[in-house]
Amino acid sequence: MKDYKNLTAKDIMQKEVITVTPDTSVEEIGRIFIEKDISGLPVIDEYGNLYGIVTENDLISMEKPFHIPTIIHIFDAFIPLETDQAIEKEIRKLAATIVDDICTTDITTVNEDTPFQEIAVIMIEKKIHLLPVLSENKLVGIIGKKDMIKAMAG
Repeated sequence: MKDYKNLTAKDIMQKEVITVTPDTSVEEIGRIFIEKDISGLPVIDEYGNLYGIVTENDLISMEKPFHIPTIIHIFDAFIPLETDQAIEKEIRKLAATIVDDICTTDITTVNEDTPFQEIAVIMIEKKIHLLPVLSENKLVGIIGKKDMIKAMAG
């Protein structure tokens, strides 16, 4: 094994990144995942900014059964244990037709100079499989777990 510990995001990232937009259909991203043999895609807004990430897990989660919120009955009042926003988000995911309905918008990113070991820590601690690489707030690459393994194998 070569010395991968001195590598940075720029050394291991995929520079040619397939992206989708928030209005891309769920059907289309499924087709892209299969045709390109990838597990996730960055979502880019109309200005070219990173908007989110959509993964195979997001697609699969559309098939989970709807969770009926728990409600507590106290003194003639019904108190839901989940917020209306959480319930609405779950319903939107189940009925999704476009990427915007299912993608994650709270995204962890790195820059081109982020060291290999820091990337590894982020991926493990935050359970992230795809990590967008930004330069001046623009997407310049993406790092997947396979890219990390390839770098380690030399």
